[in-house]
Amino acid sequence: MAAFQANSLEWNAVEHWQAVVAASTFIGVIVLVMTEWIHLTIAALLGALLLVFANVMTLGEAVGYIGNSYATLALFFGVMVLVRSFEPTKIFDYLATQIVMLAKGSGKRLLLGIVAITTPICAMLPNATTVMLLAPLIPPMAAEVGVDFVPLLILMVFVANSAGLLTLVGDPATFIVGDAINISFTDYLMRLSLGGAVAIVTILLMLPFLFPQIWRTQLADLDHLPHPQINHPRILAIGAVIVAFVLIFFVVGETLPVPISPAAVALMGAALALLLAHHSKIDTLNNILRDVDWSTLIFFMCVFVLIGGLEKTGVIGGLSNVLAIILGQNIAIGSIALLFLIGIISSVVPNIPLVVAMVPLLKQYLVNVGLVGSTVLQPDFQGQFPPEVLPLFYAMMFGATLGGNGTLVGASANIVAAGISEQHGKRIPFKTFLHYGIPVMIMQLIASSLFVIVRFLL
Repeated sequence: MAAFQANSLEWNAVEHWQAVVAASTFIGVIVLVMTEWIHLTIAALLGALLLVFANVMTLGEAVGYIGNSYATLALFFGVMVLVRSFEPTKIFDYLATQIVMLAKGSGKRLLLGIVAITTPICAMLPNATTVMLLAPLIPPMAAEVGVDFVPLLILMVFVANSAGLLTLVGDPATFIVGDAINISFTDYLMRLSLGGAVAIVTILLMLPFLFPQIWRTQLADLDHLPHPQINHPRILAIGAVIVAFVLIFFVVGETLPVPISPAAVALMGAALALLLAHHSKIDTLNNILRDVDWSTLIFFMCVFVLIGGLEKTGVIGGLSNVLAIILGQNIAIGSIALLFLIGIISSVVPNIPLVVAMVPLLKQYLVNVGLVGSTVLQPDFQGQFPPEVLPLFYAMMFGATLGGNGTLVGASANIVAAGISEQHGKRIPFKTFLHYGIPVMIMQLIASSLFVIVRFLL
């Protein structure tokens, strides 16, 4: 018995040490990203490998955590290849010029146009996907108007993250939480879409103060704008059919008798685009794959490993007891506290892995304080939660999604935009994003907390 107790104590000490290493490594990576001492991808890669070398997890387990997130990685890769395949047609330069012409050279109209174009698309497509599709338009637009394209990219990210709250499928984090509480697409529209609209309106009201220089910019002579011509129009017409196929199946693919995931659709679209580019000789396979944003993909892989280390060592699970102490059984106070708490955490932790970790934690908290039965912890639970506890999940949706606007690493769309910016010759500094992101995040969290209070708690 004494030997058993000694072994048990030794095992607990090992687990405690591993939890400390996992938490310290994660915090260290965030600090390196914030201080920009080294590139964020290198920081994440070193952090993930440190967990392997410290025996917190094996290399096989690390690859397993990456594999569990294959859908996100496949989606990003597919859309990156799809967009890059059609660059030789000059379609992005052409569309950018047309948008500037429609805005009549006005910086104010350009900012409002970015909001107007991004919002409806992000209501139906994942926000990072939308940023991949639309962001290539931003640098040539900014060059024609004579302004820096980095603030415009940051605005697109804010809108993309916020518009993801308009529908159940607009943001992966929203979908994960909605699926956990078994809410339907229609129910989401009735209960929560207005909250997404509030988030968009908040951005609109802040535009003159966030981007004063661009807001006041006016291009006087539109006749001297460059007028790029579309190359390979026949190839582009076929490409438009491929893109339409991808967009349609993004929306309806998972509702078919044989479901097709967005990741599979993106990969098929990428394969067809590669075939078209190669067969028509508008570009080579090597050139297209060389220009894929591998840095962003590797960053996401490493983040999934870091989050996996926190989950494996019990760091995330242990937070459920902290939630019980902080929130108690007061749903109203708990919902608002959770909204701001998740919002702040989501500003430094990408919201997809954060929500994946927080959903079971919140369920366990509700069981611990006796507000729901233990059946909700079953993976195949298809029932309904008591209406009085749902504001907690709604608050988590708003916090995780809008908190992502706070810093450069807060959401997948932010990282994607940073990668695209680097490909166009400018890096988005962490401090620059912070300058815009913190005011937007604070105002949106306040506005969404008022929405939750008025809509669900009064």
